[in-house]
Amino acid sequence: MKRFYQQAAARPETGGHGVLLDGKPMRSPAGRPFLLPTAGLAEAIAAEWQSQGEQIKPASMPLMQLAATAIDRVADEPGATVKGIAGFAETDLVCYRAEGPRSLFERQEQLWQPLVDWVRLQYDAPLIVVTGIMPRSQPPEALRAIEAAVAALEPFRLTALAAATAAAGSVVLGLALLEGRLTGAEVHDLSLLDETYQTERWGVDEEAARRQADLKAEIQSAERFLTLLSA
Repeated sequence: MKRFYQQAAARPETGGHGVLLDGKPMRSPAGRPFLLPTAGLAEAIAAEWQSQGEQIKPASMPLMQLAATAIDRVADEPGATVKGIAGFAETDLVCYRAEGPRSLFERQEQLWQPLVDWVRLQYDAPLIVVTGIMPRSQPPEALRAIEAAVAALEPFRLTALAAATAAAGSVVLGLALLEGRLTGAEVHDLSLLDETYQTERWGVDEEAARRQADLKAEIQSAERFLTLLSA
């Protein structure tokens, strides 16, 4: 899309904060009022719009994309997003330890187990840790506890959690980011622990490195979105 405006700015609105394009309140892609919960988020999204060149590139506006998803998709029907996030707990990345080599197993145990313990204490969700790749059913009470915690979130935080969880492949890591236990960089590194181990042994694969960079950007965008929601 060609740029059709000169100035983007944030402004308080009834019920929240809006973004103006040449003085006119912006609406969501679905035509809804584009109301944001904090001034900081509105200002950051306005800055994304202002930084566009002659052509508007949606991929360069991750905060705008997250906010639009919250407004147009998650707000009315949060159930599907809740189920999608909570479903990661059934086979969560941090619950599976390698059968070998021993050094990889020990690294997983050292870095992932404290998060499994934290989820148990924080959410009363006793997830089971297994060795190998064969799936094992998690306790129903643990799955219910995680789903209940996710379902309690308002649409904007829920949307950020969904993005972080999908990028990390782990609801445990997503919740740790949401609660401020881990930074976005830490979530990214822990989600790629196995791949990093293989890279140390066999070297860098350029395609994998590009994919990892994309995932890191997604996680860090979710982190910034959450920070702006709390400001």
